[in-house]
Amino acid sequence: MGIRQFNERLAAAITKSVGTMWAAYVFAAIALISLPAAISTGDPIIIVAWIAQTFLQLVLLAVIMVGQDVQSKGVQQKIDETHAASLAEFELAKAARKSHAQEIAAIKKLLLNLKGLEKDVDEISDEVQDIAEGKDSHTS
Repeated sequence: MGIRQFNERLAAAITKSVGTMWAAYVFAAIALISLPAAISTGDPIIIVAWIAQTFLQLVLLAVIMVGQDVQSKGVQQKIDETHAASLAEFELAKAARKSHAQEIAAIKKLLLNLKGLEKDVDEISDEVQDIAEGKDSHTS
């Protein structure tokens, strides 16, 4: 395993462990350890700095990662549903195409039969015409 693969695996493991609500709870507990010292100074700048730089940064990091994970799972579910629906529509389209091909073949067969009937009707019509004119088609 190369250094790049190691770094990627390590980063993925850290991201997976930090991006949990349990990590947010641990970070909140760690941040709260220094809260009494910040409050004891009585300096509003130190208290605001503790809130912004200690508590919010530590806790919100994990909470935001959890939220992004939840959102990405929702997006992935929508992608999977769309993919499944697209495949189903594709299969329906294939079935419709096959059905249409069969219908076209049946129509072509009917047309050929009609042409044959038309030829028969023309021959019968000619024979009727010959009979009407007094010609016998069997003796010619």
